[in-house]
Amino acid sequence: MKSLLVANRGEIAVRVIRTAQDMGIRTIAIFSELDRDALHVDLADEAWNVGPAPAAESYLNQDAILRIAHESGAEAIHPGYGFLSENAVFARAVETAGITWVGPPADAIAGMGDKITSRRNAERFGVPTVPGITDPVSSIDEVTDLAQEFGYPVAIKAAHGGGGKGLRVVRSPEDVSDAFDGARREADAYFGNPEVYVEKYLEKPRHVEAQVLFDSHGKGLFLGERDCSVQRRHQKLIEETPSPGMTVEQRRALGKAALDAGRSCGYVNAGTVEFLVDQVGDFYFLEMNTRLQVEHTVTEMVTGIDLVAWQLRIAAGEKITFDEVEPRGHAIEFRINAEDPFRGYLPSPGQVVEWQEPAGPGVRVDSWIRPGTNVSQYYDNLMAKLVVWGSDREAAITRSRRALKEFTILGVSTTIPAHLAVLDHEDFIAGRHHTKWMEDVVALEGRGPTAVPSLPQDEDMAKRDITVEIEGRRFRVSYWAPEPSVAAGQMRRRPPRLSIPGPAGASDGVITAPMQGTIVKVSVKAGQAVKAGQAICVLEAMKMENEVSTPNEGEVVDLRVEPGDTVAAGQVIAIVK
Repeated sequence: MKSLLVANRGEIAVRVIRTAQDMGIRTIAIFSELDRDALHVDLADEAWNVGPAPAAESYLNQDAILRIAHESGAEAIHPGYGFLSENAVFARAVETAGITWVGPPADAIAGMGDKITSRRNAERFGVPTVPGITDPVSSIDEVTDLAQEFGYPVAIKAAHGGGGKGLRVVRSPEDVSDAFDGARREADAYFGNPEVYVEKYLEKPRHVEAQVLFDSHGKGLFLGERDCSVQRRHQKLIEETPSPGMTVEQRRALGKAALDAGRSCGYVNAGTVEFLVDQVGDFYFLEMNTRLQVEHTVTEMVTGIDLVAWQLRIAAGEKITFDEVEPRGHAIEFRINAEDPFRGYLPSPGQVVEWQEPAGPGVRVDSWIRPGTNVSQYYDNLMAKLVVWGSDREAAITRSRRALKEFTILGVSTTIPAHLAVLDHEDFIAGRHHTKWMEDVVALEGRGPTAVPSLPQDEDMAKRDITVEIEGRRFRVSYWAPEPSVAAGQMRRRPPRLSIPGPAGASDGVITAPMQGTIVKVSVKAGQAVKAGQAICVLEAMKMENEVSTPNEGEVVDLRVEPGDTVAAGQVIAIVK
């Protein structure tokens, strides 16, 4: 393999390009109009414009990517994760075009990409699964009947995707209708297929996944497990290996089940088998991710194995040259997302003004950000992955605190305060956390940003920072001052200052958009009576759906949005009087 096209963007594109260049492979990047100055574009040996900013017209444009692969002379395509990485149609098109696909066969992707089929495959090979059905449901009545059979709560889940998208938890008969409609709508929007199925919802489980590696010669290896139980909105925030509290016997059984799941679909290359572990230690097959995982880094830190290098070597037909791995120490990964944890993890797109990564022993940062980088609403909000290694879990946690405090990011809100809150919590330290623990237990009071005094609205002001010394001690001080003039008698106009709106639905009944995004559903009509807490609409931004509700009871006297509308942060959505 002499040339590789990386069909992705962001930190994973940077990650793959670096390993490929280490192996002497010519790297080819693709970029949207919005990403023409991105880091992965600069690092690659050559870069090609794949289309406009929307992912559907660029990073999901299969024909354009294949055209670039042919014109650039790419011998292989690495899809990264997200976008087309688990698209069996694209994988098959790549193979048909005579280009090496760095990933599992298209049939394996199809077999595990459909959660219903994957569940059947796993059961056929004796892998334990959560009680549920293996057929799609098509009506509210079916869901209601199954919920009565399994007992509430149940989960309605997208059949063709994961990552918390198309997932709704139903705790009572009254929730079935909205949950069914919401899961189908989100499944269709994210995965192009509205099919959903139903299974028993496990209370307070742990999310533990197994990293596996298969070559094309029949050899498969279990490379250890990762605990991914620190989540919000069913999406991971922190991952670690080894999983705290797992015994040698449990680990051995989990590894065997993972390898059996892989063999059930003829798997080749790197993959991850995900399980839910209940409160008594029994585990159940959840799904198989037929690609590299975001959190593959922690496995690399404790094993010393470059998983991307092995993806490329296996795709080139090489055999796995080792028989077992001996993990050493403990590693933790923190997803540094552009989100505001003090406002329900709302996406926080914008320009990164300052970016300073931590360093030192046992610290790794995979990122794509530089000062001045714009985090766009069009794509995922993952900016970086901070990965920390320690000789044991306690050492890794201690080093993680230092590294997180050293990470300096200005211009957008980030998840760093939430990570620090997790590390300081006695439940996490003791390994007692579960998939709902972050949302139900962790409090962020006292960790928020310091309030900035109100500024005169008729002045063009800019925030400045200055370092001062008082009696020998160094302080960093922020202040606001007029912009300097750039021409005689003129003031340079700065971009409009973003204000963070208060809770939706102020005392005057004006309900505003909490962020920039697209309205995907409107739940009320003008003139309708509503109760406090009732949903007004659903706003999608940075691949997340956010329900906007009214805190006030009253009548919707003005409704200003409809599905498909794009709204700005602070824009009026409705007025409830």
